[in-house]
Amino acid sequence: MDAKSPNTRYSTSDRIGVLDELLNERYSVRAFLPREVDRATIEHVLTTAQRTASWCNSQPWQVLIASGEAKERFRKAIYAEAASGAGDNHDFTPPREYVGVYLERRRESGFQLYNTLGIARGDKMAYAKQALENYNFFGAPHVAIIHTNEPLGIYGAIDCGAYVSNFMLAAQALGLGTIPQAALARHSGLIRRHFNLPDDRRVVCGISFGYADHAAKVNSYRTSRASVAETVTFLDE
Repeated sequence: MDAKSPNTRYSTSDRIGVLDELLNERYSVRAFLPREVDRATIEHVLTTAQRTASWCNSQPWQVLIASGEAKERFRKAIYAEAASGAGDNHDFTPPREYVGVYLERRRESGFQLYNTLGIARGDKMAYAKQALENYNFFGAPHVAIIHTNEPLGIYGAIDCGAYVSNFMLAAQALGLGTIPQAALARHSGLIRRHFNLPDDRRVVCGISFGYADHAAKVNSYRTSRASVAETVTFLDE
């Protein structure tokens, strides 16, 4: 039955159809057009993402968006630190290691990227050069930094992850491309210093966003997804 609640404008099939479409369309954009996004569109993304559910409705995310000259100053600063080989400065402990199917998925994604770019397997110098493009924001005209309050710990970070997902879906619905970047959080100390953030702020990740360059080869591949059977266990008795 294609039901519709009294408070909604669209049928159930229309609503799930749009969500399916957005999730299937979204991908991590690694080449952007230089065209800036107007402030009204950015604020629409933010207003939509603000409806994200959170632990005790704490809404722990704070979002800093750099554009124009502010983005360029930040890009130069974080690129210089990353290119210098400065050590990791995560606020949240990154994965200790990837094993089993998680390692397989990570490798598959990486090799898809490198094969698309014509980077030979095992070319560590080319791998490193491509990784540094994170700190050029892949040419995006805007970068968002998502940070949270230290006392909230991992729960604050989890809520921020939900916010990031909804930010990307809202951006996709408005014709924008995004890429979530844990790489930026490797330089959390620099981010706090550069933007004069208080010591109790913890950087979760960045999101570079703008209009995707659909003609760029690097944007031509798509990662796979595990099946429901691989990720879900049903218990009926």
